[in-house]
Amino acid sequence: MSKHTIEEKLKIISLVKAGKPIRRIAHEGHMREGMILEWVSKYDLYGECGLHKQPNIRATPELKEKVVRLVIEKSVPLPQVVLQYGVSKSALESWVRLVRANDYNALYQQKERGQPSTSMGRRKKQEPETELERLQIENARLRAENALLKKVKALVEEREARERLIGRKPSKN
Repeated sequence: MSKHTIEEKLKIISLVKAGKPIRRIAHEGHMREGMILEWVSKYDLYGECGLHKQPNIRATPELKEKVVRLVIEKSVPLPQVVLQYGVSKSALESWVRLVRANDYNALYQQKERGQPSTSMGRRKKQEPETELERLQIENARLRAENALLKKVKALVEEREARERLIGRKPSKN
């Protein structure tokens, strides 16, 4: 997604204000109609300052409840709330879904932050308890080691055979 300069946004807004269809502007500029509508709305509300990048806000549970109540109870359109409060559309949609599925108390519940506890990590190796278990573990390790050595031997023999075919002497390594 390409970023647009303030000058580009102002030019597009002036085309809209002059009566050029938004669909045509969007098609020619390879952009979404909704983006153009958002720019025009921001320009109408805040002037040129509304077109500048807004800093991300840290939404408190109280703010979340306030904006969700506007959407659900007062039927204020989502784009209008997004413009008015500076929250992202996707965040607002997820808050509304959360409240509809649960209730307003869900907005006040804190998510666990950071890495999960170490109890979720890899289990420690257990020491064998009996002599039989110790011997079974050693037997499995030796079988794996034997299989690895067989594969290495087969690869070395294959390489030597290829080198003999092209007339080279096998290396001593």
